[in-house]
Amino acid sequence: MELRHLRYFVAVAEELNFTRAARKLRISQPPLSSQIRQLEKELGAPLFRRLARKVELTDGGKLLLEQARIILKLADDAAVGVRSRARGETGRVIVGAHGACFHPLVLKALRDCRTQYPSLTIAVEVEVTNTALLIAWLRTGQIDACLLSLPIDDGEGLAIEPLVDEDCVIALPHGHALAKSASVSLASLANEKFVLFHRSFNPAMYDSIFATCRRAGFSPKLDQEVAQIVSVIPVVAAGFGVSIVPRSFSEIHFRGVKYIDIEGDAPRATLAVACRHDERSPAIKNVMKAVRLAKLAQLASAERSAVQSQH
Repeated sequence: MELRHLRYFVAVAEELNFTRAARKLRISQPPLSSQIRQLEKELGAPLFRRLARKVELTDGGKLLLEQARIILKLADDAAVGVRSRARGETGRVIVGAHGACFHPLVLKALRDCRTQYPSLTIAVEVEVTNTALLIAWLRTGQIDACLLSLPIDDGEGLAIEPLVDEDCVIALPHGHALAKSASVSLASLANEKFVLFHRSFNPAMYDSIFATCRRAGFSPKLDQEVAQIVSVIPVVAAGFGVSIVPRSFSEIHFRGVKYIDIEGDAPRATLAVACRHDERSPAIKNVMKAVRLAKLAQLASAERSAVQSQH
């Protein structure tokens, strides 16, 4: 029994007329009648009672009609599902991150991807981990893509899409003497106690902070190191010290913390999204494409704003 036999049978069963069914199927009537007879022979039971001007379903035919509709729908759904999966419109993509994913551009890319591919599950797994471990998970297939800070020591085998390059700001407790300032120099923090994340969590940003502070004439005095950068904010709020965080972290409205601009040279945070270089999954490629489009849209918007400001 083939699917075409079931389609022929359903057409005749719904029309109860071989001529109309053949017209509906866009075939001639003799082959249709022959196919139905072969189906009845294969099943060992009549499916229709042939009358003078029409046909009627037998009890066996009524049962087959119910089952045939289910089978054909399952077959059609399977075909649609396979084509959707091949286009990367369905499935599950696991995106690893270590907390540095608050930038509006990252959030926009994820929203755009969900809007364009509503049947595609994008699982963002924010882990208390470090950049090296994220890359290891990516290479071994535990995650499909990841958000990471640049530069990295070893990008072999990875396709890296730079996404965000932003300056950093100072995070101060609300009662701090500098908290009412619009901006301050890094040198003004030379005697402050710093709260930072462990270097292993994000070597690129950690080194950027220390390098910029040294250019300002001092090395940060570490009072506490926390497991990840997000944990810096509540520790600063509790008054244990000051910190330096990416500007996008100012979107985290945590009571007790004030964000201040840095005058002059400021550390920078560069965020990228990465997947395996030899990635074949259409779904993962769609996520990477959505990231690129979101970035291009932001650049275009920034250019338009710059042109308008000149006028």
